[in-house]
Amino acid sequence: MAEHAVEVIVGVDTHTDTHTAVAIDQLGRRLDTIEIPADARGYRSLLEWARHLGELSSVGVEGTGSYGAGLTRFLADAGVRVIEVARVNRQHRRRYGKSDPVDAEAAARVVLSGEATGVPKSRDGIVESIRTLHVVKRSALKARTQAANQMTGLIVTAPETTRNELRGLTALKRAKTAAKWRPGTGLDPATVTRRAIRALARRWLALTDEINIHNKDLDVMVQIAAPNLIAEQGVSRDVAAKLLIAAGDNAERIQTEAGFAALCGVNPVSASSGKTSRHRLNRSGDRQANNALWIIAMVRLSRDPETRSYRDRRKTEGLSHREIVRCLKRYLARRLHPILLKDLAALT
Repeated sequence: MAEHAVEVIVGVDTHTDTHTAVAIDQLGRRLDTIEIPADARGYRSLLEWARHLGELSSVGVEGTGSYGAGLTRFLADAGVRVIEVARVNRQHRRRYGKSDPVDAEAAARVVLSGEATGVPKSRDGIVESIRTLHVVKRSALKARTQAANQMTGLIVTAPETTRNELRGLTALKRAKTAAKWRPGTGLDPATVTRRAIRALARRWLALTDEINIHNKDLDVMVQIAAPNLIAEQGVSRDVAAKLLIAAGDNAERIQTEAGFAALCGVNPVSASSGKTSRHRLNRSGDRQANNALWIIAMVRLSRDPETRSYRDRRKTEGLSHREIVRCLKRYLARRLHPILLKDLAALT
């Protein structure tokens, strides 16, 4: 009989400094294990090692958006099929334990079985730029909220003269007023409190300026990346950014409308058993994308007559408000999917 070529499937467990890879063949037999440094030299050695074992079919990588991002880019540039692999499930770990080779082998086996089929984000276009800037903006928003809350707490316990000076002002006016104070260098509680409030006010103003700069950049990038998407009712700059980030630069990740709904966590999941036929809420998926669809639904419920009419009709059928919103989010995923695909296709 003719000898068949060995088809190699590799699973990789990624970490900050090192990656562990396990290779199996098309029959699930373990071939070899390797540990490499997480750098370009290590990536090359992994690829040479895998190709030496046989015909490299695909590589399943854990953490393609974090520790495995560099390896994913390297393999994609080399023409290797890369599959995004989720974390090993708890049942597998209870049975086989926890170690880097065990996790890497589990990644290879879910690729071989066809359970893992996700295409990793390419992270090489304007959507990646939007994601990077959006991360920084969200941290600035969080820090500004923290500064405002701390400032409010200090004002509540401040001496009466300080409280009266800032009472009834908006957040912006309060920050601008306190930022101009010159409390001196005294160490008494009243003076130190005014210095502390001034520091928080200046921090609040600086973060506001930073957020405004990010918003201007995001306005330009989102307009370039998704002009048709932001033309939809209820789709603001931040909403469009969240949906773009969930989809990624490569449109092939979300070819089906059902897949996009699952990505956003708005697809109903079957929970039937025996004679019982029912569905439950999907609590997985990208929570930021799910939030984006929720915002669109809320805007349309407040402004769109057609959406209000749908809500009223479903209420007469006995659905609660939460159930109606879930139906609306599923509809929005169906409506926005082709629009998002069209915008992403125009970028290539």
